[in-house]
Amino acid sequence: MRVLAAGDHFVSPALLETCLREETGDTDDAAGLDVRRLTLPWPVEPFGPVGGVREASGDEETLIKSLDGVEVCLTQMAPFTEAVFAAAPDLRLVSVCRGGPVNVDLAAATRAGVAVTYAPGRNASAAAEYAVGMILAAMRHIPHADAELHAGSWRGDLYAYDRAGLELSGTAVGLVGYGAIGRIVARVLRAFGARVLVSDPYADAGALAEDGVTPLDLDDLLRASSVVSLHARLTPETRHLIDARRLALLPHGAVLVNTARGELLDHEPLPAALADGRLRAVALDVYDVEPPPADWALRGVPGVVATPHLAGATRQTAERAARIVAGEAARHLRGLPPEHLANPEVAGGRS
Repeated sequence: MRVLAAGDHFVSPALLETCLREETGDTDDAAGLDVRRLTLPWPVEPFGPVGGVREASGDEETLIKSLDGVEVCLTQMAPFTEAVFAAAPDLRLVSVCRGGPVNVDLAAATRAGVAVTYAPGRNASAAAEYAVGMILAAMRHIPHADAELHAGSWRGDLYAYDRAGLELSGTAVGLVGYGAIGRIVARVLRAFGARVLVSDPYADAGALAEDGVTPLDLDDLLRASSVVSLHARLTPETRHLIDARRLALLPHGAVLVNTARGELLDHEPLPAALADGRLRAVALDVYDVEPPPADWALRGVPGVVATPHLAGATRQTAERAARIVAGEAARHLRGLPPEHLANPEVAGGRS
């Protein structure tokens, strides 16, 4: 079986191949694996839209050349567009090591008879830990105080009552979205003593009750939450889910955190909300444009914590993702149905 390990500088082709050989038992080529490697430029170069798919890295032409005679591709960011599927007649499986195959044209894959799998939960722990870290950083001035001390300034004034930080204990924290990441965040926040509110129309009622969180309509959650953290998927319905109208529902001095997807949040009203005190702090790991432009309105604004899309960046995430997609390839080699199939319409897939 000819396989393309289309990795990048996070989930490398070498890691994908190593996991594939371990999962198939083909450490000495006994199973006849022919593995090609392609290194995509992410994250050295930001991902973006390519040929009709979003959040992809590389280009269609290079991918098409690399797919000659390939039956299975393991990847994270390769742009699997309609043109790519049309030019890869031998392809039968694309296994994407992300929480959703956003770099794949699923309709084109299905028309071509190519199964597409994904890797749910591969970065749930990493993203949840990072979200909690961003919440604490924003509530307690941690990045700002660190930068000031390194610059030679001892900011004792941050101990003054009107500038002092906030505690999680006893604070109402609203989570918008309650999938695998949101559930871990809730567990950690409750250990701190926070009251956790949840808005997610698709959340399992049993899970909400089991976790001891309070489900609310989104507008009611915003009115009741001193801290709001976004964990929803980006869809046409959730784009700009938090806009100027909804920002105005927050209590004065609220903290807003987004480590999910940049376009969940309308960034245009954020400077005014920070200036008038509606928002005490904003912590962002994702943006509507990545990286933010040189004239980004929030650059250097007090109360803004900003990091370059790092929530999922742990070695364990890379290793877990590679292991999941390698496992899907091994199942394909053995004639077994995929574990995590994104397009069950493809013959042989499980519903």
